[in-house]
Amino acid sequence: MTVSLGMPRLRCVAIAAVLLASACGGGGSKPPGTAPVDRETLRPDEWGNRNFYSAYEAIEALRPAWLNRRGPDGAIQVYVDDNRLGGVEVLRTMRTTSISMIKHLDGIQASARYGLGHDQGVILISTRATGR
Repeated sequence: MTVSLGMPRLRCVAIAAVLLASACGGGGSKPPGTAPVDRETLRPDEWGNRNFYSAYEAIEALRPAWLNRRGPDGAIQVYVDDNRLGGVEVLRTMRTTSISMIKHLDGIQASARYGLGHDQGVILISTRATGR
């Protein structure tokens, strides 16, 4: 005597398929048509109606990981319009009203682009004057 398990097995497969589809569907709370957030770039439209005075304040609130050093040696370098200005303390003097984009490069990307002394990464700022 054989017992048919076809129907319960089919139901289990159907339920598993629905659960898998819903899990893979994103399910995020972003509205339709919204572009994904680039975690390595920060633009003025992202800080919206928040009145950040300096680039440091904007980064600290929206991308705090960019300010974390990795390891004991070196410092995060800051470039404004491709000119090296120093470490993260420079960000406190940069008014957000003059910024068109802030970009982060990790230590590997920064060392490849700028050479030695950039192991901690780089924060690149483009001002509205250059529009890059």
